[in-house]
Amino acid sequence: MLIEKEPYYKTIGREVEVFEHAFKNKLPLLLKGPTGTGKSRFVEFMAYSMKKPLITVACHEETSATDLLGRYIIKGTETVWKDGPLTKAVKDGAIIYLDEIAEARPDVIVAIHPLTDFRRSLYLDKLGSEVLAKEDFMFVASFNPGYQKGFKELKPSTRQRFVSMSFEYPSPKMEAEIIIAETGVEEGDAKKLVKIGTKIRNLTEMGLAETVSTRLLVDAGKLIHSGLSKRLAVEVAVVEPLTDDPDSLAALIELTSMMI
Repeated sequence: MLIEKEPYYKTIGREVEVFEHAFKNKLPLLLKGPTGTGKSRFVEFMAYSMKKPLITVACHEETSATDLLGRYIIKGTETVWKDGPLTKAVKDGAIIYLDEIAEARPDVIVAIHPLTDFRRSLYLDKLGSEVLAKEDFMFVASFNPGYQKGFKELKPSTRQRFVSMSFEYPSPKMEAEIIIAETGVEEGDAKKLVKIGTKIRNLTEMGLAETVSTRLLVDAGKLIHSGLSKRLAVEVAVVEPLTDDPDSLAALIELTSMMI
């Protein structure tokens, strides 16, 4: 689908230039980085800027090749083939974005290999046919290397098929600008939210599975801007999503309450 409204995205480095050149050279692109660092928003921004249709698939442990390629369905009294999102993108010349590709089942990785090399083709085994990608087709995927390290990793043979870029959390100044632009919250509150995020990210001894993303800080900013008390906004939008452990929750709530 074409994105009609321009998504807000704050350029961090030369990622726009890399994306444009990857598209020009028909190279697949892998975005690496923690959750909430702007990978998905960046892809939406680029699709809008380049006026290209975008199809996004949020991968999870049950995502299979069939989900992406297509399947036979019953329609009335007939059995008909229905293209999956990946097949549709290949045929239509769209940008396909597989978010958290490492979460998908192994057969997905096997299915995408011909799309990520010189062949730029997709084999539909259930139809016994091969589909060549249109000129404007682009394959983009994201991957969080720090998530459950050693379990949800991409094989080197798969990673090396992609041009890759790393996404990190923005600088405090830039992160505050993002929060203000996304939420309308006052600058002082935005800076406090950034300090909270930075503090928690440095608490490696707590062993959190995920740390504070810019997305969580934006959520807190939205709640504050709409009138929710600052401490409660931080508790429900930042602290609670991080952990279910009672001791960790209590420690984080106490810490953040002193900072805002």
